[in-house]
Amino acid sequence: MPDHSSPALAEITLPRLLGALSDPTRLGIVRVLSDGTERGWGELRAPIAKSTLSHHLKVLREAGITETRQEGTRCYVTLRRGTLDARFPGLLPALLSAAVADHVGEHVTLGDDG
Repeated sequence: MPDHSSPALAEITLPRLLGALSDPTRLGIVRVLSDGTERGWGELRAPIAKSTLSHHLKVLREAGITETRQEGTRCYVTLRRGTLDARFPGLLPALLSAAVADHVGEHVTLGDDG
């Protein structure tokens, strides 16, 4: 079974966080998850291969931005908003606001989990 653990609060570094969020697709995933709802990986839609989407989700998880939960053969992802706000107060809302204003990540949407 793959390791889907996320780093602890103290292990989340600003360079790694900013590096993970520097990609428009990853920022789009964060925008989709910012409503606080846990999403199945299959619900996320982007004009990229599923393997590439999986890679982006792994980068976000390893940076401490998201948390993944496996249930049988399905994986679910949530934004670690509380953890990120505790580690870097105000950073996530500022990044999300700028992403929305600049239309970054709009290509990532939600679809039916099939």
